[in-house]
Amino acid sequence: MTESTVAGATDVAVLNDLPARTLTRPELRELVSAIADDPAVWQQHVAYDDEHRHYVCLHRDANVDVWVLCWTPSNDTGWHDHDVSSGAVAVADGEVTEHNLVIGSAALEVRVPAGHSFSFGPDHIHRMTGVAEGSVSIHAYSPPLWRMGQYAISTTGVLRRTSVSYADELRPIDEPFPDDQERLRDAALHP
Repeated sequence: MTESTVAGATDVAVLNDLPARTLTRPELRELVSAIADDPAVWQQHVAYDDEHRHYVCLHRDANVDVWVLCWTPSNDTGWHDHDVSSGAVAVADGEVTEHNLVIGSAALEVRVPAGHSFSFGPDHIHRMTGVAEGSVSIHAYSPPLWRMGQYAISTTGVLRRTSVSYADELRPIDEPFPDDQERLRDAALHP
């Protein structure tokens, strides 16, 4: 993981012209698309690792943060939300998959190739995975990320949320959950 307050992208016109307020979803989508279309902004930060997703903060101020994320097919964020932040993602190179949580059914998977983008509100729960070797995506969040929710589904189907720092690498949660049936039995026996 690589993180910096500003990774040398301060001379980028689109970042210098940001409004001094929380950005809307369309504004976030326009921002990530403009940056994705300009490899000079992000190309020097590209690196790949199958064990740990590589990411760099290109810009962070009081209203928005912008990141470049590098993907291999082994990379997986796990289920997560962005707490109070709206966001947008533009794929600059390769392809990623956005998985949307569906209750009682398999996740809805949307493949997002280079040149495409999407946005979401703070209520959105998803996971992202790399599809093609050497994929790159640009992400922007407003207000800037501070906390995120990381989710896991127990063997009995119970969804659990853990609050994590924006600086932590999102990965699938592997720790086993206590047996929910046993927990429910204990709760019934000890009101």
